[in-house]
Amino acid sequence: MKTVLFTGTALLALAAAPAWAQGPVSGTLTDARSGEALPGATILLDGAAIGVTSPAGAFSLAAVPAGAHELRITFLGYEPLVRAVQGQSGSQQLNAQLQPGGVLTGEALITASRASDRTATVYTNLSKQDLNKRNFGQDLPYLLDQTPSTVVTSDAGAGVGYTDIRIRGTSSTGINTTINGVPLNDPESHG
Repeated sequence: MKTVLFTGTALLALAAAPAWAQGPVSGTLTDARSGEALPGATILLDGAAIGVTSPAGAFSLAAVPAGAHELRITFLGYEPLVRAVQGQSGSQQLNAQLQPGGVLTGEALITASRASDRTATVYTNLSKQDLNKRNFGQDLPYLLDQTPSTVVTSDAGAGVGYTDIRIRGTSSTGINTTINGVPLNDPESHG
C-alpha cells in the first residue's frame, strides 16, 4: 500500500513539475529613438498572437511554459523584434525597444470613372423644335413628360394648373429643374 501511495505521489509531482516551471514575463515596449511608449504592438509567443501592449507600452505574459520560446513583437512602421525567452519559475522582466523602419508596399493606383456629357442617362436636352412639337397649351412640366424617368402630375387633372414633376422617383422639391435660370419646380417659392 505504501508503494502504491508513494508511486502515485511521485507521478503527481512529476506531472505538476512543468507547471511549477511556468513563470510570467512582463516588460515595456518603447521607441528606440524617442523613448516613447508603443501602445497596441502585437505580442506573439511561438507564432501565436497572445496580446497587445497597453497604452503605456506595457505587456505581460501570465505563464510562459517551461523551455525555450520565441517572443516576437511587431508594430506598424517599426522593425519586428525577436527575442528568445526561457520559461522558468519566477518572473522575468523584458524591456524592449523597436527601431523605426520603413514599410515598403506596392504601388497603389486609384482610378475613378465619371459619366461623360455624352452619356444618355445623365441629362436630356430638348431643342426648340422638340418643345414646339410637344406643346399643346398645357403647363411646361408636361413638355418634359416623355423624357426618361420623368413623371408629371397635375392637381387640375388636365395639364393646366398646378403641376408636379418627379424624376427617378424624387419629388419636385429635391430636383433643380430650371428654364432660363427660373426654377421650374415652383417658380413662386424658389425664385
